Amino acid sequence: MQTLTGNGLVRIERIVSRGHASPEGFWYDQAQNEFVLLAQGEAELELQDPAERIRLAPGDWLIIPAHRKHRVAWTNDRQDSVWLAVFY
Repeated sequence: MQTLTGNGLVRIERIVSRGHASPEGFWYDQAQNEFVLLAQGEAELELQDPAERIRLAPGDWLIIPAHRKHRVAWTNDRQDSVWLAVFY
């Protein structure tokens, strides 16, 4: 993870992962909304309340509302998955 810029209200990060998944039973529960764009690679996110799994390809994005629990279920292990995440 690399923080590109931010202030007290917004933070923009570049995240690179390869073959990564959140630990079993681990869920992110963030106080901020998150806009996430997959710029390169492949990934799958798992979200709760309601439960869903979302497969992402390059150019796909989504907004994760504050306190919606989510985790990285899978990223491609043959190439980097490059994410742009904006927390606001």
